[in-house]
Amino acid sequence: MNYVFYDFETSGRSSTWDQIIEASAVIVNDEFQELDDPINLRCALKKGVVPEPGALLVNKTTPQILKKTNLSHYGMIKLLLEKFHRWTPAIFIGYNNLSFDEEFLRKSLFKSLNEPYLTQWNGNKRGDILGLIRCAHLYYPTCIKTPMSDKGNAVFKLDELTKLNGIKHDNAHSALADVYATIEVAKIIKKDAPVVWESGRITGSKAEVNNLIEDKKVFSVDEYFYGKSRPFAVNFVMFHPKYTWPVCFDLKHDPNIFFKMSYQQLKEELKKSPKVLRTVKNNKHPIVMDVEWALKFDSYKQLGLEKLKERAKLVDANTEFKDRVRKVLIEEVEEKEQLDSQLGIMAEESLYSGGFSKPEDQKVMMDFHKSDWNEKLKLSDKFKDERYNYFAKRLIYEENPEVLSKDEYKLIHRKIAEQILSTNDEKWNTVPKAYKDIDDLRVKCEDSGDTERLNLLNDLSEYIEEIEKQYENA
Repeated sequence: MNYVFYDFETSGRSSTWDQIIEASAVIVNDEFQELDDPINLRCALKKGVVPEPGALLVNKTTPQILKKTNLSHYGMIKLLLEKFHRWTPAIFIGYNNLSFDEEFLRKSLFKSLNEPYLTQWNGNKRGDILGLIRCAHLYYPTCIKTPMSDKGNAVFKLDELTKLNGIKHDNAHSALADVYATIEVAKIIKKDAPVVWESGRITGSKAEVNNLIEDKKVFSVDEYFYGKSRPFAVNFVMFHPKYTWPVCFDLKHDPNIFFKMSYQQLKEELKKSPKVLRTVKNNKHPIVMDVEWALKFDSYKQLGLEKLKERAKLVDANTEFKDRVRKVLIEEVEEKEQLDSQLGIMAEESLYSGGFSKPEDQKVMMDFHKSDWNEKLKLSDKFKDERYNYFAKRLIYEENPEVLSKDEYKLIHRKIAEQILSTNDEKWNTVPKAYKDIDDLRVKCEDSGDTERLNLLNDLSEYIEEIEKQYENA
């Protein structure tokens, strides 16, 4: 399959409340040859979004840049989708995209009445170069040079990797520059950590991961936490009864100890760290390696391959243990769902909790995108799911507010005003938060003598004032 490397620059860190302001993507084949012109888009800020000053400093987005584009966020998403649809099926991949860019993409599609799971459906797959390079560095320590943290751990920030490894990366933190830098890192993995690259090539979908794990049964997988990648030799136990992730037993532990425990004791033990059960996030591009790779590390080397296989056989044969594990997992889900049900979920936060769109609403979405704005308003009331009615009205407010009645306009305008002018510690960014961030950043820039950033902060302060004035009399 071809690879679509993509990257976004955003107005802030929250995929739920912030937005994409710059989107770039390049399609390449297995040999990293470009197959089409790249896409590189910038859009204006949506009404009701207060940018995080720190984020704009990082991606060097000035108010002037945000103002000079005639492309709206809705328009940018439309152009991006047209290109992505033309390039599919493909493996969509980036640098830390599964935790960041992909979440922005999904929620942007969701709130603009498009299919949010574009990169997983219709033959598409997902990957993440950050996970690959962490795994490559674990198993092939000399494949890439990395800076080190104060704690002696390898650091995998893209702009620092490119400096150390002679990768051209002018204008870092611009979307297109980061895309091309990510492609160069991918080339290093393929050349100098070939087994990791090949493993990553076949774990871009849940079905592939599940099939591979069921086939291998005993394998190595890495996890990254506390600033370090760690290998685990594990044995597949079952698919999680709710989330369908592969649940595996860490073979550094003697399973006989857990077989003898009472149910309550087992339940408590499975909560402790280090974890006995490791879950493989089959939708997050895990790297599944042969179990022998774990034997390179002391915690498994001293046990040896035969002992690992012997323990795996014991787990496989003990159906009572598996049944008790399943019961523990079900009870944990029930406890979590009971807690979640007590939390208020807003429409913007409901992508994963509100269920998939129904066929009748999908039909209205398709008609909505094809229609003029007057017709869009009529269609907005045909959605069965209230979330989509809300998103449709917000899109009309952002794109063509004259179409709305005075009452509808005031309702949306006042709601936004209440949100962004709030003095509470809200989930989203607010005008008071932005002013405080600007003041804090000014102190740092004054101390370091950074006049360029000071000037940008002054411009941002004026920009936030403009946003405030639009809503202060709502």
